[in-house]
Amino acid sequence: MSTPTITDPSPSIWVAADAIDRARPRSRQRQLGASDTACERRSAYKYHGWKPTDLVISPAAMLGTYIHEGLTTAARKEFGWLVEKKVADAAVRGSIDIVQLDRATARQLPRRMRPKVAADENTLEDIKTRTVYRWDETVRYGATAPELRQVMTYARLLNTGGFEDADGQRVLARLGPVRVEKIRLRFICRDNGEEFIQEVPYDPQIAEEAVWWLQRVAETEHPEQARRDFLGPGIDAACDYCPFATACWGSPADGRPVQSNLVHDDEDVAGHLADYVAAHRLWSDADKKKTFARKSVDASEAGRYGANTLGWAGKEKKEQQPDVRAMIELFDTLGAVIPTVPDVDRMVKALMTAGIAVPTRTVVKRTPRRIDVRAARE
Repeated sequence: MSTPTITDPSPSIWVAADAIDRARPRSRQRQLGASDTACERRSAYKYHGWKPTDLVISPAAMLGTYIHEGLTTAARKEFGWLVEKKVADAAVRGSIDIVQLDRATARQLPRRMRPKVAADENTLEDIKTRTVYRWDETVRYGATAPELRQVMTYARLLNTGGFEDADGQRVLARLGPVRVEKIRLRFICRDNGEEFIQEVPYDPQIAEEAVWWLQRVAETEHPEQARRDFLGPGIDAACDYCPFATACWGSPADGRPVQSNLVHDDEDVAGHLADYVAAHRLWSDADKKKTFARKSVDASEAGRYGANTLGWAGKEKKEQQPDVRAMIELFDTLGAVIPTVPDVDRMVKALMTAGIAVPTRTVVKRTPRRIDVRAARE
């Protein structure tokens, strides 16, 4: 999308939203956050203090922020949950969406800070929003690896150091380490409000992987020493909306995709062609299996089968079309000249001009029958 400015006669509302978003403390912090464990190269740019090279406005991400703020505010007021609480150590910091304390831990707080209903066990919750296009993928596979690294990092920080000793939460900091036993990821569909909850136990191995991940970034002397974790603009949305996309991939040359900047010699070409052939082989084999499975269930009724639900898209549509044979007979009866090669449009026009009803017949059109397989919901 184009990037309007506040000098435009009718600026986009997203310009104002973007300005507010950039002023948030989380957007201005230089220390790596738990949410920065997605792309190693992007985190390295931030770690080394590089200025962003791209101005990106993502309405979808900002909508997610507004939904997130509204839901956490409601949870705080209605349930008494702890929301937006800070945790940190020397390497990383973060803000936890929601913490639900068990009875024993809650009793250590002033009554005004206790939840209205205590949890059975200390629970850390993170809210994620998704578009409808990724919803089935989320229901089927759950959180992504970066999302799990993020929540496990929050849990590790709470388990080892407790809440950060910061303004607005010093009472919480006096609790010391808080043993987190359950992690809840609450996914919200931005398009229809549907909710999907995934609960997992704390996994110290994933938490340690996140520590190692951050250490790799800290050990780099230059951002380009860090690994790219995505395939670039036009392929991965993470790159399309990355503030360091140009620094990472360069500018497109002669209208070519930026990925072509990575090819410098014949050896590079050979390597990418080898990857292409290998990927095509995998795709071809997978496509055959997919086609075989599709043909195998062609006679099956829609419904739930194991972990999936089967649906069918496409239907019959009836419409009226001029009946050429009937029109020829009608022209013959009237003694009118029939084109040597019947011209349906001319014949229809001639009959309408003469005030005679155009004979029609019902034609059944059938749209392609498309399979629709989704993750079954409990």
